[in-house]
Amino acid sequence: MDAYPPHLKRLARNLRTHQTEAEARLWQHLRRDQLGVRFYRQRPFGQYILDFYAPTAKLVIELDGSQHIDDPDQREKDKSRDRWLNSRGLQVLRFDDRQVLTETRAVLELVFQAVRHASVGEIPPTPPLQRGETPNASAEGFLPFPKGGQEGFDDIKQTDPT
Repeated sequence: MDAYPPHLKRLARNLRTHQTEAEARLWQHLRRDQLGVRFYRQRPFGQYILDFYAPTAKLVIELDGSQHIDDPDQREKDKSRDRWLNSRGLQVLRFDDRQVLTETRAVLELVFQAVRHASVGEIPPTPPLQRGETPNASAEGFLPFPKGGQEGFDDIKQTDPT
């Protein structure tokens, strides 16, 4: 990892404490290796603080608020930042906060595909087939099961066994 100025460590801690709603939502799905690799949030790297960083997949996820979309100067800074990160062998995925909040599953699918592509052979395959099933191409797109009950068991309908 590139060295970073010491003051960024304190700033990163502050950003972790005061995360946006979109950052909190995405973090619930990235933490604890849920996509097969370890992600860190608000991680100093060189002169920047990365929103989410998976070193083994060489993947950076940046969430952009409205200031990134509405301000041409900010968009140019983002492009420069992305070029610098790419020059260090990192892939950068950018999403705006609205996408994360309204299209969470689609965002996670893109992240999972990037992780899978970067980590060929390191991520366990999709869940095994049930008895009598045959493999098909559509199984490649499935996300792993969520940990910690996020969007998991709440969807199961309770039935009365009597």
